Amino acid sequence: MSPTGRPGNRQDAGRWTPPTTGRIAKRGPIAIFRAVASKGAFPRRRPRPLRPLPDRRRRNKSGGAGLVSSVWHDTAPSPLEVTPLSDMPPAIICIPVRDEEAALPALLAALGKLDGDARPDLCFYLDGCTDRSESVLRAAGRDRLHIVVGPRAAEPNAGRARRAALAIAMALPQAADALLFTTDADSLPAPDWIAAGAAALRIADVVAGLIVREDGAADRGQSRIERYYDRLHACRRRLDPVPWEAATTHHFSGGANIAIRAACYRALGGFRPLPSAEDATLLDDAARAGFRVRRDAALVVATSSRRDGRALEGLAGSLRALDGGEVQYVAHPHDLAWQAAAQAHARRAFATIDDTACRAGLGTGLGLGADHILGVARDCPNAEAFAMRVVPAPPTRRDPVPLAVAEAILADLEAQWRMVAA
Repeated sequence: MSPTGRPGNRQDAGRWTPPTTGRIAKRGPIAIFRAVASKGAFPRRRPRPLRPLPDRRRRNKSGGAGLVSSVWHDTAPSPLEVTPLSDMPPAIICIPVRDEEAALPALLAALGKLDGDARPDLCFYLDGCTDRSESVLRAAGRDRLHIVVGPRAAEPNAGRARRAALAIAMALPQAADALLFTTDADSLPAPDWIAAGAAALRIADVVAGLIVREDGAADRGQSRIERYYDRLHACRRRLDPVPWEAATTHHFSGGANIAIRAACYRALGGFRPLPSAEDATLLDDAARAGFRVRRDAALVVATSSRRDGRALEGLAGSLRALDGGEVQYVAHPHDLAWQAAAQAHARRAFATIDDTACRAGLGTGLGLGADHILGVARDCPNAEAFAMRVVPAPPTRRDPVPLAVAEAILADLEAQWRMVAA
């Protein structure tokens, strides 16, 4: 998890040229928002009937169809019928552990209080543990408990450890259609965690839940950063709404609270073995592959506010920096406003991307050639993947700014957006 829990969004750097002309290049975020609201910034054509796009399928190394078989195409997702949790696919909980003997008893107690008749499988990967974590787990006497012990005193790597924890789950016979949940050893899922996750996965393919710090009131600086990114994400969804997003959403993308369909996880190839930010990277990979990524505040996990964290560049490091009075720099609101508006236009344009005028209009706004637009579209299974891949970094990309400056800019944008909406 990144220090602020902010979502990651890699862009195709080097594949575009900043535009010197074009409607988006000349407009500020508010003008872009007005264009989105009026749906007139790019040429629009009456959508043609949707059709299969075999040439846009991504192929896996074996030559077979990759993501297409398990990804929806070009349509808003339809929620599945609301069914009791016992009728849903099995749930498997996956947790990486690194010297957590003090935290594990509380975690095990919380997992024992989860709602539902079926007891989920628990998969623990012990990553370089030098304490009694394994003994604590085995002493719990829990059934459906799966423990794999990694090399002792291994170098910390959050992505490798979480990937290993989910690999235990994926090897289970019931993993074919399972719902995979992951959290951290110092975290406490709410009793309805599985139920809320299952409900969200009726609508989406992967869900990032809300992460609440147990001592949040004492960490006002971090709470302020999190509120800023929550507001920024809300602005993103105001500019670029998607039907699978939760009504009560948030910005978090932390591995302490993620649920994902096993088929989606398998198609993505799992968490990347990154020292940090493996969680945000997975969500970004999912969106770029065309999966529905939902951020749902109904899925709640409480985590610690400890300063001696396990992940490099994780929350603990951010809290220590705040304790030391370090000025926090955050993303500039104008950059996100430009990007979200451009993604909204790209999402709409995908249905008529074969139209030359459509490609030319979108390319002018993004500073990309029509041939490049078509090339990206042909490699995308649906509009979500296209919007996430084709939109480059903002043409006037700004450096991070101090939190107080960003808050003032965002407040001004929010006020103007309210005026537009009125």
